[in-house]
Amino acid sequence: MKSPICEMLDIEFPLLAFSHCRDVVAAVSRAGGMGVFGAANYSLEELKEELEWIDAHVDGKPYGLDLIVPNKVQGKGKSIPFEESVKLLPEEQRNFAMDLLGKYGVDTSDLSKLTADHTPMLTHMLDNLRGVAAEEMLEIAFDYPIKLIANALGVPPQHMIDTAKEKGVPIAALVGTKDHAIAQVEAGVDILVAAGGEAGGHCGDVATMVLIPEICRALRDMGNDTPVLAAGGIATGEQMAASMAMGAAGAWCGSVWLTTAEAETAPAVKDKMLVAGSGDTVRSASRTGKPSRQLQSPWTAAWEEDSAPEPLGMPLQLLIAEPALRKLDKLSQSGHEGATELSTYWVGQCVGLMNKTMSAGEVVQNFKVEFIEAYERLTGFLEE
Repeated sequence: MKSPICEMLDIEFPLLAFSHCRDVVAAVSRAGGMGVFGAANYSLEELKEELEWIDAHVDGKPYGLDLIVPNKVQGKGKSIPFEESVKLLPEEQRNFAMDLLGKYGVDTSDLSKLTADHTPMLTHMLDNLRGVAAEEMLEIAFDYPIKLIANALGVPPQHMIDTAKEKGVPIAALVGTKDHAIAQVEAGVDILVAAGGEAGGHCGDVATMVLIPEICRALRDMGNDTPVLAAGGIATGEQMAASMAMGAAGAWCGSVWLTTAEAETAPAVKDKMLVAGSGDTVRSASRTGKPSRQLQSPWTAAWEEDSAPEPLGMPLQLLIAEPALRKLDKLSQSGHEGATELSTYWVGQCVGLMNKTMSAGEVVQNFKVEFIEAYERLTGFLEE
């Protein structure tokens, strides 16, 4: 396709797939799009292993890496021992989570042990979010032929921008408002990912249908040609075509891969997603401490009740939520009804369109077919 994204990233079709699953990343790249690996939860050694695997399975096709280095997070820039972070957790939030699980028949006697068992993973997550491991992760990333580096939750750190420019690798940033987009362009990013409020995970509240033209028009008024990728609730080729009709140069999707055969999604959660409607998601701070869209469940509902304590700020809420939610995923696989009911995962409002399990490659092909059909439908409205 003739898109600045295809030219910049050397890909056939301007569809980028954000995923925590290396299999999805590789499959999308092989199918002509670009897989972008979400690395926020990985240690340096694990990142090497994942990139090694991806590089060996993309058949020489381009792939990218996504980091989360928030501009605002508790303890930013500090390497705080895990045990010290745990000590910062108030009993009120801890007890609330344990009581909630208990109401659904989930044994919480081993929750403290589970937190300890997850210490390495949680430590990496905290260090990554606080930005203390970002430079080392970038050093590893650029040992591999990545063709894109992306950052969420704010302007990328200057060293990330500088290193990307030095290596000749385009740098992308996620934005949820026009002002954020302008700030990112002024900081020097090469691609804007404009994520509407329908998006899964961390997102703002401006709808994609409004956000895309607002940002594209603002850039044109500035005389700036930074390409925009549309994101937020996009799961079909016709949505991608609509976004590009509004000025986007392609699409960035995350949720649509969660019900694919390769996805990392817990089986019980995947089953819930396949029957969910677009109204079955909610923006909640109950998982990370920042509002993020996820599948609605009694877990998310309980944290919104008037009697509930305020979720802790990022990253401390993760220490409350992750051990509990990972236990729910494990129990749900053995048929535990209460765990299945409570379980949740990030997903956008497009979950209502994700009602069939396919391979990631099939999803890419569907996007291509639906895009062409939408294009032909539009041109059919023009008089000859």
